[in-house]
Amino acid sequence: MKKKTRKSALKRFKITKRGKVLFGHQFTGHLMRKKNARRQRRQKEPGVLKGAFAKKIKKILS
Repeated sequence: MKKKTRKSALKRFKITKRGKVLFGHQFTGHLMRKKNARRQRRQKEPGVLKGAFAKKIKKILS
C-alpha cells in the first residue's frame, strides 16, 4: 500500500534541496512586546533540525 504524507508535519517542516529539515520557531505569534529584539530576530530565521529527529521527519514526509 502507498505511504501517505502526514499533513500536520507537511505544514510545519520543509526539506531543502540538500536534505536539511527546516522549521519555524515557536512563540512568535503574539505577545512580541515583552520579547527582546535579539530574540525576535533569531526567531524569524528558520531553525535546522539535526540527528535522529530530522531523520524521523524525513520519513514522515516521504
